[in-house]
Amino acid sequence: MNKTRTKEILLKLNNVWKIYQMGEVEVPALRGVSVEIKKGDFVAIIGASGSGKSTMMNLIGCLDIPSKGSIFLKGNDITKLSESDLATLRGQTIGFIFQQYNLIPSISAFENVMLPLEFLEYNEKDAAKRTREILELVKLSDKGHHLPTQLSGGQQQRVSIARSLVGKPEIILADEPTGALDSVTGKEILELLKKLWKEEGKTIILVTHDLNLAKYAHTIIELKDGQILRTQNKKKHKN
Repeated sequence: MNKTRTKEILLKLNNVWKIYQMGEVEVPALRGVSVEIKKGDFVAIIGASGSGKSTMMNLIGCLDIPSKGSIFLKGNDITKLSESDLATLRGQTIGFIFQQYNLIPSISAFENVMLPLEFLEYNEKDAAKRTREILELVKLSDKGHHLPTQLSGGQQQRVSIARSLVGKPEIILADEPTGALDSVTGKEILELLKKLWKEEGKTIILVTHDLNLAKYAHTIIELKDGQILRTQNKKKHKN
C-alpha cells in the first residue's frame, strides 16, 4: 500500500509566491513554487534554515494564503474560500503534528485526542469510541487517563499523532515531529508515520531539516532561497 495508488491530486501549488513586507522592503519567502502532492504519497520537504520550509508548511496546511499564485486542496482554490469554509475543509482534510506537542496540559490524553471531534460535531458516544480506537493504534490505550505532564516526550508526541488522526484526515502534515525527542524515540515516531502511510493509506507530508528523517519519504522536495532546488522520487521503497 506504500505506492501512490491513484493519480488523484490532493494538493496543488501553482506558481506560488509568499512575500512579506518588512517596512518598505518586500522579502519573498517563496518564489514561484509549483508542487503536486498525490493521494497516498509520503513527501518530505527539506532545506536549511531560511529556505522557505515553514512558509511552505503554512501554505500547504492552508494556515496562510499566497501573495501570488493559487493553492488547490481537493480541487478547491483556498484563496477563494471564506475563512469559515477554509477552516472546515482544513479540519476535515489535514491533521497536524508539531515539534512542540501543543497538548492542553490541564486535560487528559484521552480528552486531548477527542477535542477535534467536538469541532467536527461528533456525538459523545461516537467520539469516545473513535478516540479509543486511535489511542489503541498509537499503543497508548492504557495512558488515556494521564495528563500530558505524566507522559514521556515520545508518549506526548503519540498523543499528538492520535489527535491528528482522530478526525480521519486524508493528509498528515508533520512539522519537525521528532525535533524535541531523542534519536531512539524519534525513530519510533517516524516508524509510526511510515506505518500510517503503508497500512492506513495516509498521505504524509513531513517538513524537516534532517536528511535522516527525509529518507523515510517516497518523494523529497528540497527548497533553497524560497525555490525548489530539486524533487526526487524513489522508484522503490525499502521496508
